[in-house]
Order: sequence, then C-alpha cells, then structure tokens
Amino acid sequence: MKGMVIGIVLLSVMQRLPAQISAAGVLYVNTYKSLAISEEQRSGIPAAIILAQGLHESQAGTSELCKASNNHFGIKCRDDWKGPVVHHDDDARQECFRSYATAADSYRDHTEFLLHGARYAFLFNLDPSDYQGWAYGLKKAGYATNIRYSQILIKLIRDYNLQQYTLIALGKMRPEDEVVLNIPGAPLGAPVVVTPPAVAPAVDSAVAAVQQTGVEATYPAGEFTINKTKVIFVKAGVSLLAIANQYDIPLPRLLEFNDMQEEDVLVKGQLIFLQRKRRTGANEYHVMREGESLYDVSQAEGIRMEDMLEMNQLAPDQRPAPGERIYLQGSAPSRPRLLTNL
Repeated sequence: MKGMVIGIVLLSVMQRLPAQISAAGVLYVNTYKSLAISEEQRSGIPAAIILAQGLHESQAGTSELCKASNNHFGIKCRDDWKGPVVHHDDDARQECFRSYATAADSYRDHTEFLLHGARYAFLFNLDPSDYQGWAYGLKKAGYATNIRYSQILIKLIRDYNLQQYTLIALGKMRPEDEVVLNIPGAPLGAPVVVTPPAVAPAVDSAVAAVQQTGVEATYPAGEFTINKTKVIFVKAGVSLLAIANQYDIPLPRLLEFNDMQEEDVLVKGQLIFLQRKRRTGANEYHVMREGESLYDVSQAEGIRMEDMLEMNQLAPDQRPAPGERIYLQGSAPSRPRLLTNL
C-alpha cells in the first residue's frame, strides 16, 4: 500500500513538471518548421514526425554528423546513393552516411527516402495527424535500432508541441494561431540572450541595450526591428536557405537584403534582415568599436552598405579606426581615419 501511495505521488509530481525542452531544440524547431510544413504538403509525411526525427537524429542540429554533412536524419549511404558521402561512427566504425550541401537538401532527401522506400509504404495509409501511428510505424519498418525510438518521437512531439505544424500543413489550423516556442525558463516573448558580433544596433522595439564589444547583447526572440526594418538574430550553423524558406523569401533576395554573396550556413551568429535595409540610419552616426567592420555597422544600424560607404567616402575593404564616426544620415565632413586597408 505504501509503495502504491509513493507511486501515485511521483506520478502527480511528474505530471506537473514542465516539458523537457532545450534552447537548442527551440531554435531548431523555429528554424526548420517551415521546411517541415512544406515537406508534409509535398509528400503527406506529418510535419510533426519530420521535426521530431530531425530533432532526435541531429541532436537539435548539434551532432557531429549534422555539422559535418548537413545530414539531419541519420540516413546512411545505401547502394543506390550516388551523392557526396561522409564517414561517421554509428552502429559500426566509420559507416557511410549521405552528405548534403544544405539542410533543405537533407529534408527533401528524407522525404524521398520514405516516399520511395517499399518498407515505409504502409505509413502513407495512415492519417497524417496520427503521429503515434507514424512513430510506431517508423520503428516497425526499421528506421532506427533504438527500441524506444517510437516513444522518443512521441515525447518530442508532445514536449515541443509539434502537432500544430502538421495541422497547419493540413489546413486544419491557421498559421497565425501557432503557439511559437520560447526559450525554456523565460516568460513568453522574453528576450533571448545571445553573443553576436560586436555591434550596437539602434532598435525600434523594446530591446535591452547592446553593450561593449565582447559582452553579451540581448535581442528579442523572433522578429524585431532595427531602423524600422524587420530583422532576426540567427545563430552560427543555421542554413540561410532554411531561413529563406521559413519566411517565404527567395534566397537571392535574402542575400541581397543583407549585402551578402553566396552563402549557406552562417559561420558566426549575426543579424539577418528580412526586408531591404534603409538608405539612411535612425542615428546620426555610429562610433566604431574595436574589432568592428563596416559590414557589422551596416547590419547593426540597418543601413544599406553601399549608401553608408558613399556617405563616408569609404571602400568595402577599409576599416576605420576605433572611435571614428561613421555618418548615417548624410555626407561625412571628411573620411574617417583608417586603422588599416584590408
């Protein structure tokens, strides 16, 4: 009897515990949810299942396999794979895994892998909203060797509220009704602390002040504005194609908005504008800091690079000295003193 009482108490406590989600998991879901929705609409594979598999197989985008090859789903080479490969220890040493140029390529190949795999055919007879049936079906079909694979996927779907993305893809839920994931432990809508490059943006929304170089800066989660232009802060390792897909912006346009050339995965965390930056800044000038580049200033102030360079009689490869003013609203009285020509 005593054991039964303890069991009931423990069950009650466990039911009150918050979902076991991580900051990395939240960022992963918010980055790739649009890709998952589009893949469900293309194939019928539930977005909740896609995201749960991606979260688990890639360790929320942090696994060595994912970082080395953009392989988000742990798909091995097999005999029919003719694309790039990477070798990684898994069930055996140095097994052959598929390698992809972008995360979006991995998501698309995961869809094709299930669509054209005979052993997964029965899954497509299930209702896409039946995530439990899909989770148990994937284990039955032999997608993974872990005996708890089904339970792992189901728990991730529940903890991260992934079923809503399946419903959005099916047209059973409006996108604007999405409950956007938030960093664990923070109130809904609270700022997310990140460590960006040394910048000092003039921000329109309620954002904590950006501090000196080398000190953490605080940005809100999701979209906010700099110089009346929509922007987000994106962590290192995130695919720009995924961002473009998430916000329904053609990748070339996203690159243009951010004065970038061809680039896929960000090598460092930075601000990414979702609209074209403005020709002038919200502030009269920006004071250069140690280690700061002209590109950093352009992003921090939400001003187009070419216009800022013209105002200050500068070339893209020049670096003004710390303490020099970069004028943002009109022509500088003189060119700033240069630290070096790079």
